[in-house]
Amino acid sequence: MKTLIVEDDFTNRLLLQEFIKIYGLPHIAINGKEAVKAVRQALDANEPYDLICMDIMMPEMDGQQALKKIRAMEEERGISSTNGSKIVMTTALGDMKNACNAFNSLCDAYLIKPIDKARLIETLHRLKLIP
Repeated sequence: MKTLIVEDDFTNRLLLQEFIKIYGLPHIAINGKEAVKAVRQALDANEPYDLICMDIMMPEMDGQQALKKIRAMEEERGISSTNGSKIVMTTALGDMKNACNAFNSLCDAYLIKPIDKARLIETLHRLKLIP
């Protein structure tokens, strides 16, 4: 599973890496700007990410903006959100406004920090990324 972890906090990044590494070595971006660049490169190489775990509160470009840009890049290439990368928002923001904004921008799941490994694995199963 080709994964991109987008997280500016070192500890949260390490935690997600530990959870995900058994399914494949994840790539890392520390903000939304880096995430958009990584996704663009992956799409250009015709090797898109299967999973993107995206924080919302980050410097330079937040996760909500990056989510919109990623979905727009996929759409430009004729990839619908249902066939694109599975994007899981991983955030401390548990309010309805942020969750609704993320789902309106076509995220696939929304997990509130601290990330629970069992809930993440359950989400990956539900998204059909792992058996």
